[in-house]
Amino acid sequence: EVFLVESGGGLVQAGGSLRLSCAASGITFDDVAIGWFRQAPGKEREGVSCIRTRDGGTYYADSVKGRFTTSSDNAKNTVYLQMSSLKPEDTAVYFCAADGVHPGITFATMISFGDADFDSWGQGTQVTVSA
Repeated sequence: EVFLVESGGGLVQAGGSLRLSCAASGITFDDVAIGWFRQAPGKEREGVSCIRTRDGGTYYADSVKGRFTTSSDNAKNTVYLQMSSLKPEDTAVYFCAADGVHPGITFATMISFGDADFDSWGQGTQVTVSA
């Protein structure tokens, strides 16, 4: 069974930075698609970014491009989301999700549609950006 645990959320002022971590277990990290999503109260879930651990390929939503960076440490089975120049509209619960069964398809789907059907999800971590 795959377990994902997010950490690193918190309260930050606008313009500040946070780094989220997604620690995975029960999954081989050689070739996995890890997505980051967020959901604000009253809003639909939004795909934020995705990384394929096999080659480090990445995808970013237009709303975070240039401000957020995702990376992976395969030795630690961990993916990071470095968030900079944070805005109040970035306030949301952030989730990571993994697909180790069809990572190529999931990664390509994220690129095409900004969303994909991931196999496993974490419990989420709250990010609050104050004005």
